[in-house]
Parts: sequence; structure tokens; C-alpha cells
Amino acid sequence: MLKIVNIRLFASYKYYFCGTNSKWMHAKGLVIIPTYNEIENVEAIVEAVFGLKETFDVLIVDDNSPDGTAQKVVEMQDRFSGRLHLLLRKEKQGLGKAYISGFKWALERDYEYLFEMDADFSHDPNDLERLYRTCKKPGVDIAIGSRYVQGVNVVNWPLNRVLLSYGASFYVKLITGMRIHDPTAGFICYSRKVIEGIDLDDIQFVGYAFQIEMKFRAYTRGFKLVEVPIIFKDRELGQSKMSGAIIHEAVLGVLSMKWKSLFNKKDKSYEQNSYQECQHRK
Repeated sequence: MLKIVNIRLFASYKYYFCGTNSKWMHAKGLVIIPTYNEIENVEAIVEAVFGLKETFDVLIVDDNSPDGTAQKVVEMQDRFSGRLHLLLRKEKQGLGKAYISGFKWALERDYEYLFEMDADFSHDPNDLERLYRTCKKPGVDIAIGSRYVQGVNVVNWPLNRVLLSYGASFYVKLITGMRIHDPTAGFICYSRKVIEGIDLDDIQFVGYAFQIEMKFRAYTRGFKLVEVPIIFKDRELGQSKMSGAIIHEAVLGVLSMKWKSLFNKKDKSYEQNSYQECQHRK
């Protein structure tokens, strides 16, 4: 069950005066940040996003964190009225479902670009602007903050985790055929049409395999994915959410996803042609 917390008059939008027609609008980009027990990071990450030159709105999707993360966000809403939003879920349901909830929330409004970003500063908020500029380029549909497009750019990870992550990326490329160096990346800017073109209710995975599935579905629908080199830094505060179950889901999930795509290729081709035709008519 979902609920919007602490809604005020006009709180769902960042309003500003535009031109002579007195039209009120909100930011074009929405940064979606899932949280679970991120009380040590959430205030700083929100302040960092709002400190950028480019204007973004922020949606925190919290899984009812017992450490008071959601309450901290509510307290900050007075300082960032109309720019900071909170979607509170009843319980912890996984990264993928948190993002899907955020995507659906955004599609009910007219945001043009939707971002995925971690709360723990492993993704540098300053790189949001680079992802945004890349995604706005003609012909680009998704901008991926990539750790591996220019060597290995990971800081403070033990060697075994680097090898696991890099090996997983190679495995995903081999199985799926995607020419993406970092298919497990979770720092992403989607153009709205990509999210509209994917059946969010049909997404299978809830852990980090969700990141692979979203890219694969976009790839099979003909959207253009571009990687932007970033430096990934391991969290300094809080605890990692990585687990054996998440890794197991990713390894077996990629095989299952590719297998199903072979049988559904004809259907996917029809869906993509229909979607492109619909966009052309618009």
C-alpha cells in the first residue's frame, strides 16, 4: 500500500512564474532515491541535489525505515517546499519495486526525465547534470553512469567485490548481447518515453537484477543507451543492502530473461513498431 506523506497545497510541484502567461511549471527532471535506513545520508544527499545549478525535483521512496528516514524527509519539506516529495511504502519490498513506484508517481505528473540514484553518495550528485545533458542529446534515450566504460572506476571496494561486479557485467553482456559495459549500473537518466514504453507491471525482478532487466527491455525495444563515465565510491555511512539472494537472482535472472526474450521476440518487435507509430502520430 502506498501513500503520499505530508502533502500540502501545491506540494506535488515546483512552481515558478514562466513568461507572460502566468503558467506554473515544475522541474523537468525528477531524481528518484529509494531509501531504507538511510537516516545518516538522506539530508546530505537531498541538500547536494538541490545545491546543483540545474534544477531537479527529488522523490524519496522510503520502505518504512525503522531508523526514521521518512520523518527526516518530512522535516526537510518545509525547507524545500514543492521540490522534495516523499512516497512512503508499508514495508521493505526491494529496490526494483521502489523504483517502479517512483516511476509511476512521476508518470502521473509531466516530468520529462527520470533519474535513479542511490542515497549513500556512491553516486556523485554532481554527475546528475552530466547524465541530464547526455540524455537530452538528439537520439539518446537513456544515459547510464558507467563504472566500466573507461577502465574500472571504483573507489574503496575490496578486490573481490570489484571482480564480482566486473565479472557480472561481462556475463550480462555475453548472455544478453547488450553492448553496455556496466549493465548493472544504478545511476541512470531515462527519458520519459522509455518508461512509458515499458510495461512496469510486467517487470520480474526486485533486486539488482531489476537494473539489468530495465536496460534489456529498453534495448530490445530499440531505445538508445549511452554510457557516461563516472567514479563510483563505496558508501561511508550506513550498511550495504547487497546479499546472496540478490546475487542469486541476478545470475539466474539474466538467463531466464534472455530465454523468454527469444520466444517473445516477435511480440516485442510488434510492440516496438506499435509504440514508434504512436509516437510518430503525436
